[in-house]
Amino acid sequence: MPADKPGTLFYKRSRFVTHLPVDYLYTPSHAWLARQPDGSWRAGLTRFATRMLGEMVDFGFELPADSAVKHGQIIGWVEGFKAISDVYCVVEGRFLGANPDLRKKLSAVDKDCYQAGWLYGATGTPDARAMDVNAYAELLTKAIDKILEKEASDQ
Repeated sequence: MPADKPGTLFYKRSRFVTHLPVDYLYTPSHAWLARQPDGSWRAGLTRFATRMLGEMVDFGFELPADSAVKHGQIIGWVEGFKAISDVYCVVEGRFLGANPDLRKKLSAVDKDCYQAGWLYGATGTPDARAMDVNAYAELLTKAIDKILEKEASDQ
């Protein structure tokens, strides 16, 4: 079994493998939150979410920077080859804006989802349902087991 990268938890279930940053928070909707040195948050999609969407082809945010946001508010959308999804805010406070680098390199969402592929920044309070890396690993196991059960019943 591969070792953890520094600061990550190695996770493998069936054909899905990822290294989850241990100091991030995760939501039931497969978003992550990373606290920044200035106290703000960066948010993005987990490897599981990006795999479900497929390779990213487009995205958009509907709010101007400094807009007030609430947990669960639709603030934008992402489009992958497999699906289109709304982007829900996972912070209550102020929207700081989208990751400006994604206009030039959208592939970062797929290739480096936990670092360069962040989607947006916000200040405020994370969603109360956000969980630590170990709780998220348990949630992932349940989600993947459901997919595997469905695949088995469809055959």
